[in-house]
Amino acid sequence: MSPAEASAAEGEEPVRGPVRPGGLLDVLGMASVVLDAKGRIVLWSPQAEELFGYPAHEALGQYAARLMVDERHIELVGKLFSDVMRTGQSWAGGFPIRHKDGTTHVVEFRNMRLMDDNGDVFALGLAADQSTVRRLEQDVALSERIVKQSPIGLAVLDTDLRFVSVNPAMERMNGVPAAEHVGRTIREVLPSLDADTLESAYLRVLRTGEPVIDESAVGRTPADPDEEHIWSVSVYRLEDALTNVLGVAASVVDITEAFRAGVEAENARRRLAVIADASARIGTTLDLDRTARELADVAVPELADVASVELLDAVVEARPHSTLGPAEPALIRALAVRAEQEADAVQAADTPGTVARYAPDRLITECVRTGEAVVVRQVKDEDLPRIAASPEAAVLLGRAGVHSYLAVPLIARGEVLGALDLKRTRNPASFDDDDLLLARELAARAAVQIDNARWYQNARTTALTLQRSLLPTHPRVTNGLEVASRYQPAGETVEVGGDWFDVIPLEGGRTALVVGDVMGSGINAAATMGRLRTATTTLTSLGLDPAVLLEHLDKTTSGLDHSIATCVYAVHDPQLRQCRIANAGHLPPARVRPGRPPELLDLPTGVPLGVGGVPFATTTVDFEPGDELVFYTDGLVETRSHSLDERLDALLALLDDPGRPLEEACDLLLRELHHPDNHDDVALLIARALELP
Repeated sequence: MSPAEASAAEGEEPVRGPVRPGGLLDVLGMASVVLDAKGRIVLWSPQAEELFGYPAHEALGQYAARLMVDERHIELVGKLFSDVMRTGQSWAGGFPIRHKDGTTHVVEFRNMRLMDDNGDVFALGLAADQSTVRRLEQDVALSERIVKQSPIGLAVLDTDLRFVSVNPAMERMNGVPAAEHVGRTIREVLPSLDADTLESAYLRVLRTGEPVIDESAVGRTPADPDEEHIWSVSVYRLEDALTNVLGVAASVVDITEAFRAGVEAENARRRLAVIADASARIGTTLDLDRTARELADVAVPELADVASVELLDAVVEARPHSTLGPAEPALIRALAVRAEQEADAVQAADTPGTVARYAPDRLITECVRTGEAVVVRQVKDEDLPRIAASPEAAVLLGRAGVHSYLAVPLIARGEVLGALDLKRTRNPASFDDDDLLLARELAARAAVQIDNARWYQNARTTALTLQRSLLPTHPRVTNGLEVASRYQPAGETVEVGGDWFDVIPLEGGRTALVVGDVMGSGINAAATMGRLRTATTTLTSLGLDPAVLLEHLDKTTSGLDHSIATCVYAVHDPQLRQCRIANAGHLPPARVRPGRPPELLDLPTGVPLGVGGVPFATTTVDFEPGDELVFYTDGLVETRSHSLDERLDALLALLDDPGRPLEEACDLLLRELHHPDNHDDVALLIARALELP
């Protein structure tokens, strides 16, 4: 039942009012004129009044030719009238007529003979303004051409949602001839489509008059039964001039290729976004474990539900290793594991820091052996033992619901370092080619950062070993002094520096105390520090004045590849209860005396060793039993967010208890003053004067 019929069935009264144009003849303004056999006007329609300008009372009874035709055309009109009346054959064409106002208009005529029941004959003339007719003809021709040649599928359906007509494009889309559409519903013509959704949208348009624009439809048609297509459907309600609902018109565009291109573009955008994110997040430090965690964090959940970063143990330990043979197992160290709410999957993974032995048939072994990605798009039960490190881990992976697996090698500078291991549990999609491409790009970028981190870590370990080997060991009590010291290297992500300290016994019960800092970092700084410490020890044995000793060290430093170092050198004499101190560009020592506030010694700063040409000065300070001298390098007090004066005040504030054990004092200073953002080594030396026996 159509909406109009439904309204009538519900007892609604039809809308009444002035008659409005409701059809093609009204659009044309078609005039009707009836002539008797002699050519006199016997009927004159309102449209004729409008077209010719004469009201009915002026036109009726008049000879039509004399009323409407110019004298030049009367003979021709008379002949045409006679031919129609004699032969009964109609005549149609354009002819100029004279309007009442004197103007001339070209009117499109159709004349035909009529006969009543008495045998009398009449002439019926139907007339319309030729320009209106031509315009309508052009509109119809244009509409027909557009409909037939449009690449957009167009269809008209009636109020019962049965096809009335379709254009050739719709025929091609559906793979069904136009004739087989007519009179049938969507589900009858295209049973593979979701007809319920489409018909629901069409009925809504019929009911409300609100069009549906660009609604998607998915399915298969006889035109391409093996491939699913996506269409954009727009639906509009059709009404006549009296707003009677005639049905709906639908336009359909196949957007399958555009949709696929959009999906591909979105995938590409997603890959670029992930890669950009990875570039910003991976390799923020030179810490190997942190770099691995950053890679795992980027991979989850964007790419996988579970990710682990695995490196060959030989790579981590910087041991020489060769390519694995087909029958060789792989010793792999887990560096990082990340999962989204997957307790079983995390439990199945190797604990970060542990080394696991993967048999030759394991997929991760295959990945690091061949340097190629390994993909299991649909994981079956028999695949789990090849993914897991152990039978117990395979059970846990099965319980976690691992259904897709991907491992990509981490390759840097032509060397396979390990693999990025990815699993999906919650994400229902299997790993596809786009995922593989993204995983490879992530692994390629991360592998370089991981390689940098592991080489740096190895170099740092070497430098730290050298540094520690060069630092002295000293007795807790020596020549009237109680001594405590600390060396704290920079953080894991920063190279070892050249900080050092020394406690050197001298003749006459004296003791030399030295703290220095070579500018720079790494093995070179540690080696330079070792050479300066050796030179200091040698010069100390000569019993030189502190300022003279620094002058000799300055010359030594100048010859060490443009090295520069700061140093403070003090000689304690317990008999005189004094310290003689010289400074080469170093921070001043602090003196702590019972009953007095801690103070920084007022020493000439001097210039760093290696600058050359500037003399040094020796200052003598009192150093009574119970007094303490605190020597330190700038790594203890300097930060990026505080002024040096603030930090030195903080140092003095912590030295408020001269009776505190020296070991506790060292720990307190390091704990309270060594700021996390200070990427520098710290050397700390505290000496307390003792009463001589």
